[in-house]
Amino acid sequence: MRDDLAALLWSRRDRDLARASLRQCVHELQFLLAPIKPDILDATRNFLLLRLDHVWIDVRAGVVSADPFLNDLAGLDPAFDTWIATERRRISRRATALAEATLLQQSGPSGEPRLAIAAAEDLLMVDPANERGWRELISGLIAIGNRTGAHEAYRRCVATLSEITEAGPPADIHALIAGQPRQVERVRVNTPAPSQDRRPGLRLGVRPFRALGGGDTEPLSLGLAEEITAALSRFKWMFLIASPSLAALGSDPSPDDARWRELGLDFVLDGTVQRAADRVRVMVRLLDVRGIPEVVWAGRFDRAGNDVLNLQDDITAEAAARIDPELMLREGQRAVTQVPNDATAYDLTLSAIPAIYRLEETSFRAAGAALAEAVRIDPDYAAAHAWWACWHIFLVGQNWAPSPAVAMSRAAALAERAIALDPGDARGLTIAGHVRAFLYRRVGEALELHERALSLNPNLPLAWVLSGLAEAYAGRHSEALSRVHHAKQLSPYDPHTFFFDQALMLPHLLRKEFAITVELGHRAIALNPALTSTYKIALSALGHLGRTEEAARLGAKLLDIEPEFSVGNSFRRTPLLVPEDLELYVAGLRLAGLPE
Repeated sequence: MRDDLAALLWSRRDRDLARASLRQCVHELQFLLAPIKPDILDATRNFLLLRLDHVWIDVRAGVVSADPFLNDLAGLDPAFDTWIATERRRISRRATALAEATLLQQSGPSGEPRLAIAAAEDLLMVDPANERGWRELISGLIAIGNRTGAHEAYRRCVATLSEITEAGPPADIHALIAGQPRQVERVRVNTPAPSQDRRPGLRLGVRPFRALGGGDTEPLSLGLAEEITAALSRFKWMFLIASPSLAALGSDPSPDDARWRELGLDFVLDGTVQRAADRVRVMVRLLDVRGIPEVVWAGRFDRAGNDVLNLQDDITAEAAARIDPELMLREGQRAVTQVPNDATAYDLTLSAIPAIYRLEETSFRAAGAALAEAVRIDPDYAAAHAWWACWHIFLVGQNWAPSPAVAMSRAAALAERAIALDPGDARGLTIAGHVRAFLYRRVGEALELHERALSLNPNLPLAWVLSGLAEAYAGRHSEALSRVHHAKQLSPYDPHTFFFDQALMLPHLLRKEFAITVELGHRAIALNPALTSTYKIALSALGHLGRTEEAARLGAKLLDIEPEFSVGNSFRRTPLLVPEDLELYVAGLRLAGLPE
């Protein structure tokens, strides 16, 4: 076993050097794993044994993932790459067979459509060209009355099969959708409407990146465009036009060019790649092309250029994580000022999002009314249900709900409906998870939903933040910090950074790192002085530090926003599960002088 591992990982070294390298790695692994479980890795002279009863392995558990097997370990050694490729084929065949078997159980006249939809999404994740998966997904969405979702699934089917098989969907799949009228259409503002039908969501095209200086930056520039397209396609409210379609146009975006108008794009993403010695610089810009092209966001990424695959992965993840909130905030603000009289559910949902995070009570309640209207107009629009559930979370958290119990029940119902309507929407899943954790203390169920969300879209900062909060509620504070820091790394200039900082405060408080907690609190309050949970965590830390005068000033601001606040109410509503954590939090509030 040791010789096999050494030959896989150090095939270009002689046998003794390879075994010495393996010994060093085993020693480091045992040192790192000892605090967790000393006997996870059992090492003898000739064998290494991983005790499977102490670890969880996604592939062994049958968990479906969109990412290739051991994706982050490719390129270590040619022999290891060959082994990985063989294992990927074997695992893919097994995962496809398991997913097909599950789908077979859930589909058909006696099956449950919503379970069939989830099973079909799992199958398509491992085998995107599987026609049965597309057929059952579209059939299931039609069966539950989600015509919007069925049309979107058909669009994905056409794009995927065209790319992989160079052929469109078979006639029977086309026949499924042919008789289904579109439920929601969106007309472009201030530009001619494109010839094709529009669905809720914005249309984004990614152009091939330009390699400045040519040379070995050419493959990276092409790969980046493809990877960013794939990453952004995971955000279900965007519709992506791939690079080859835009490359064929040649010219820059122009409202006077009929070929560009026919694409009906809202935004175009392009960029440049440049290498200097061992450094690579990537410039990315986002253009609003609904009139004269306007740069609305730009980012620069400087990286060491000695590991092209990791460089490509890092830039893709950060670019996708930054673009999504920028677009959502921009489109939300635009919708607030440009919602027409015949607004669609999509328009109304977008217009509500800025007010949810701004937390000014009057506009916040208006956002709730807009989301209620969106759900009324289109009962099958999953995003409207998910954001309305999120709105109810803040309604309870800010203590603005006339009946918290009714608001909690409504949030749960909306979140569950959002999942049923679109089980593949990562944002909806993570919001549903937060409902279960924050409002109902069902943290285990919440973490399952968060993990599902992250498997669907690992570049969604909100899912990392909310899963971090769930870990903090469960008492796993180091893991909580790791997840929230990852969100900040993905999107360091996120428009909702205040929420990320507030999420960091809780695990720092519960680790008794009170000074850091207060520092984060001041930073979060400066960015958004309306979020009451920020004040509460900061006040608990100030109480433990004995900074009573500062606590009195901050407490007065909290009571201005939430006059009904009391230590007793906070004790009853907090989602903390570990008694010691709850005691620490409440004791700090009392020491800060807050009313009982």
